[in-house]
Amino acid sequence: MPTKESPVEVKDRLQIRSLLARQCLAEFLAVSVLMLLIQGSSAQAVTRGGTKGNFFTVFLAGSPGVMLATYVSGNVSGEEDPAFSLPMRLRGHLPWARFLIYSLVQLLSVFCASGVPYALYDDALQNYTGGSRTVTGPKETASIFATYPVPYLSLSNGFLDHVLGTWMLMVGKAILDTWNKGAPAGLEPVVVGLLILAITLSMGANCDPRLFAYIAGWGPEVFSAGNGWWWVPVVGPLVGGMLGTVAQHHPEDSEPSQDLECAQQEASGSGSPAATQLQESKLRL
Repeated sequence: MPTKESPVEVKDRLQIRSLLARQCLAEFLAVSVLMLLIQGSSAQAVTRGGTKGNFFTVFLAGSPGVMLATYVSGNVSGEEDPAFSLPMRLRGHLPWARFLIYSLVQLLSVFCASGVPYALYDDALQNYTGGSRTVTGPKETASIFATYPVPYLSLSNGFLDHVLGTWMLMVGKAILDTWNKGAPAGLEPVVVGLLILAITLSMGANCDPRLFAYIAGWGPEVFSAGNGWWWVPVVGPLVGGMLGTVAQHHPEDSEPSQDLECAQQEASGSGSPAATQLQESKLRL
């Protein structure tokens, strides 16, 4: 007679033991949560003609979305975007192979997650447009899934906006630096969410699962609209992320608390007043 497995044994059997697999799943889940909140709020605003939402409500949904995504994956992977993964790679915190895997998982998650608001708001899309899928014009709905420029915005100005916005985000991540006066432990995602809200209100937002919109019926115009705007929200954040690495101005070989502990141990071990005075002077510097 076969023995019945206990819940602990079942849990142990189903546990994913590969660290990389768990990190990829965390990335997929975090990006999916973020995209669902951003695109859902955007779909609500667009399909109701602005009567049930606007750009501000989209930004308000996106900022807690970033916060929630960070809580979901922060202790496992915590990248959520190639524009964040690339600076980690440049600073030596992420191997090239893992950077490429993370980027592929993030893109796959964005594509898959876009299908949820598309299905959820299918009736609203049919009612709002009569079944047509347009990228421009008064009844456009492509902006649910990707950003498009206003008619007066040039490619160069839009590119600068994306570079500067991502650079500002990387500078703002100094709140996670233990050398600075960081946010209280556990509240870092909340502060990052507020930072995202400030940046989107002052410089605009970026959401770009354009490939899904192309396949879902909006056609090749999603790439040609805005004088070929599609590359701006792709390349701009990557450049801004790379430039943002220079904002990480503190050395990374050790933590401040570790330096203090080592200096105290050296001072106590020397025993001489001169050595103690020397160590204290180092700490003051």
